[in-house]
Amino acid sequence: MDSIGLLSAGEARSWGVVYQWGLELVRTIQTIENPALTALIKAITLLGSEVFYVPAVLLVYWCIDEKKGCRWTLLLLFSSWTNSALKVLLKQPRPYFLDPSVGIGAASGYGLPSGHAQLSLVFWAAALPGALGKRRAWLIAGSITLIIGFTRLYLGLHFPTDLLGGWLLALVILGAWYVLLPPLERLPAAGGMRILMIGAAALAFGMNALYPGDRRFGALFLGFSAGYLLMRSYFPFSASAEVRGKFSGTILGVKSGLVFRGIRFVLGMAGTAVLYQGLKFLLGEDSLLLGRDSLFGPGHYELGRFLRYGLLGLWAAAGAPWLFLRLGLAVPREK
Repeated sequence: MDSIGLLSAGEARSWGVVYQWGLELVRTIQTIENPALTALIKAITLLGSEVFYVPAVLLVYWCIDEKKGCRWTLLLLFSSWTNSALKVLLKQPRPYFLDPSVGIGAASGYGLPSGHAQLSLVFWAAALPGALGKRRAWLIAGSITLIIGFTRLYLGLHFPTDLLGGWLLALVILGAWYVLLPPLERLPAAGGMRILMIGAAALAFGMNALYPGDRRFGALFLGFSAGYLLMRSYFPFSASAEVRGKFSGTILGVKSGLVFRGIRFVLGMAGTAVLYQGLKFLLGEDSLLLGRDSLFGPGHYELGRFLRYGLLGLWAAAGAPWLFLRLGLAVPREK
């Protein structure tokens, strides 16, 4: 059993009925278990993880609409930070912590609120309305979210109450987002880049102060926000505009616009992977592999981590678009 799943006697008594009911539901669902279904479930559940969301939002930012990509990236980062902070605050176990026999899958950390439930609803509810209309979008977003929630029960990774907590938190975050987004988008004209930079830095450091256990989200939020503001001010990049010139038309029978967008995405993801691993090596974050402490010393591991994720956010928002423009893979955004 994972050590973080151990409960005090008081916690076990206060949550015992809820845990027992949840475990019985998980066991009932797992009566349909078979290898083929398990393989399918494990593939579907990835749609609720960062394995799916990170490439998805970067695809939008680099290849479809940089403004929407920026909004969704910051929304997901804030949602992920909120989820992680509440997990540590509430310290609720996962089903397989209490009964290892239901552990078809495995996951780190606590269970409530479910990150897969929360982030899937936030992502799809924010992504679909513009293309499908609000009513149809909410229907599809709800269906996808329910399917992903079912996979978490099947794998023994969450209680039903974990899913409910994730969905409720997602609705609160989405409600706040839709109310605050219009005035936030008016700030650039009112305050200028300096004010926005200060605001982004204050939010990022506030996130770290409130939840110092994981500095990734604050660093990514700061790096991406700063990168977007720099890009927009000094080399405005358009993800949607078509590249004109000698390569216009088709390339090997494929529309040149699709080819250029595909190259941008592959190049951007490759740069992200190289930067992620390269900085991890240079900063000495993998002490077992390198045989040495962090570049900043054993007491400052989190400083190196903050720097690495901040630079990753800066690369995604500004470095990659700058490279696309320099290589002729994209064109500047019209003012």
